[in-house]
Amino acid sequence: MSKKNNERNRANRIIKRPEFPKRVVITGGMPYGNKALHFGHIGGVFVHADTFARFMKDRIGEENVIFVSGTDCYGSPIITSHKKHCETAKVDISIEDYVNNFHLKQKQTMEDYDINLSLYATSAFGESGKIHENVSNEVFNILYNNGFLKKMSLPQFYDEKFGSFLNGRQVIGKCPYAGCKSEKGYADECDLGHQYPAEELINPTSVLSGEKPVLKNTENWYFDLERFIVPLKKLIENLKKDRNVRPVVIRTLEEFMNPPAIHIKRKDFEEQTDEFIKSLGGVLENIEKKPSISIIYTNLQDRAKAKEILDNYGVRYRSGKAITPFRLTGNIDWGIKVPIKEGVDKLSFWVWPESLWAPISFTKTYLKSIGNNDKWTKWWTDSDTKVYQFIGEDNIHFYGLPEMAMMMAYYMVDGEKDLNDTKDLSIDGMNFPHLVANHHILFMNEKASSSGSIKPPMAHELLNYYTKDQLRLHFLSLGLSKKSVSFNPKVYASGIESKNEDPVINDGFLLTKVYNRIVRSCFYTAQTYNDNKIPMLEISEEIKMLIEKSVYDYENAMSKQELHRVIIALDSVIRKLSKYWAKQMNIADKEDNNELRMKVLSDTFYGMKVILTLLHPVVPSSAENVKKYLNLNDSLWSWNFIFDTIDSNIDDIENHKIKTIPPKFDFFANHPSFFS
Repeated sequence: MSKKNNERNRANRIIKRPEFPKRVVITGGMPYGNKALHFGHIGGVFVHADTFARFMKDRIGEENVIFVSGTDCYGSPIITSHKKHCETAKVDISIEDYVNNFHLKQKQTMEDYDINLSLYATSAFGESGKIHENVSNEVFNILYNNGFLKKMSLPQFYDEKFGSFLNGRQVIGKCPYAGCKSEKGYADECDLGHQYPAEELINPTSVLSGEKPVLKNTENWYFDLERFIVPLKKLIENLKKDRNVRPVVIRTLEEFMNPPAIHIKRKDFEEQTDEFIKSLGGVLENIEKKPSISIIYTNLQDRAKAKEILDNYGVRYRSGKAITPFRLTGNIDWGIKVPIKEGVDKLSFWVWPESLWAPISFTKTYLKSIGNNDKWTKWWTDSDTKVYQFIGEDNIHFYGLPEMAMMMAYYMVDGEKDLNDTKDLSIDGMNFPHLVANHHILFMNEKASSSGSIKPPMAHELLNYYTKDQLRLHFLSLGLSKKSVSFNPKVYASGIESKNEDPVINDGFLLTKVYNRIVRSCFYTAQTYNDNKIPMLEISEEIKMLIEKSVYDYENAMSKQELHRVIIALDSVIRKLSKYWAKQMNIADKEDNNELRMKVLSDTFYGMKVILTLLHPVVPSSAENVKKYLNLNDSLWSWNFIFDTIDSNIDDIENHKIKTIPPKFDFFANHPSFFS
């Protein structure tokens, strides 16, 4: 068959490949600045974000990818932990140094796991801190001038013993939302991201005094999120049409699109008089077999009146999820100061809203650091760009509702205030960030939390038992895009009989055993039979078809950020190539057929080099090391050459040789502790 016909047939076999944006920004959720990174930060978010970022660099060019995150420096959790640290350790360290120390530890852990961020910044220090403060003021002023902020005096917890208002995690209780399984409810949000009025928190306790705080009214600025219900519903409808949006994102956002509701236990409800029930207003919803009776309201104000009646009569109830005003400010010293408006001063930004626009601040910081004069909007909002935000499912509410609504409000012009007219708002034309939300990564089948009873292992500690390759591969294989999955490393379990039982090590065998054996066998065969040269022969149709299908499966999975499917594609092609090598080389050796041996070697080197390109985002350091021994140039990583033969990645074909390796050489190795 002629080369021309062969190329035509190959092109006809290839299924249509996915398209990618011209430029992308990738963000990872920001860790708080009061802790080192635990396994959930790395295994639940950052390995996934880094793998996708590395793939996009190979796919569309490194210059077209920005990958940013940073330490979330502000907020009451940090104030509380800093105070506790100083008291417990009997040290006098400034909160700035306290946070910066953790930032440096976080940054080092990222590097240890090959997390290759364009910028791992901070929201408080250096150039990124200055730019973030400017961005925060700019966002506030634009939202205020466009008429989307309102000043509200609402109850806030106050510790009378300490004479201090309490924010965030300075108050602990139980989430008031019906059906919420959160272990921790804080001042006005729980650790699953549900927001509620402070007065609804069940059994509040001050972490400062251990006593029940009182409620005092205090003025704050709120973003009028309720006004965006119609455009947000339109946005959700658009998301439903996008097959790449994960169901957990749609499901979570839709939960907040329900009208305000109150849920009363059936037994408690049936004890009330008809007159009392009528005084609550709303529409009664009595569904058989449900443990609670629901009352539905058209607005928050009517629901608030009903709550007041229920509170006065001591009737227990839980609130339904609904859109509520989104608080922008607080009154703690450790935070970015809010511009003074209408005589309201001495406020700082609440940590959640300013962390939503922090990735924009970090994008601006990175562009400035490389001397690029592009506006951040070119990377965030242009039609040929895309922003991918890797987050945990707990944070979907914040990124999916307030962030999207604030982006709408930010770009509205004068007169564009009819929020019920989605055509006028041009929602369809706005380029919103794409939320890549992973489900919970559990630990030993339990939800672990630094502030909970089950403590997660720290990310740097895991490297005492496993290689970064093993951990990256295992975390990606868990399938967190589909459901919550437990991380069960055997080194943290009792009764271990064999290290081969460890799921981390077992997943790693794909590299340490199967692929390592392919690469090593090719090297040894070339050393023994072909003077360290790669035979440049026509690739067999069997191998071409295997590689083409595998590349499509891999690329399609990457386009949907379904990284467990990326690992499935890699597992399939590596094992099939291994079987091809074993079967065909066995025949060549039995017959002492050097022509067949060179043919199989040529095929396998080709398959190995394509697989190496696919592995590059997953296990970058080891992939780079194999490239070095193959003596190939950096075009190996470019998807412009993904189907080309290996000679396209060689600078000097005539003099090219691979490096000699000693016996029992490992390109992909187990951790030293595996052999101890």
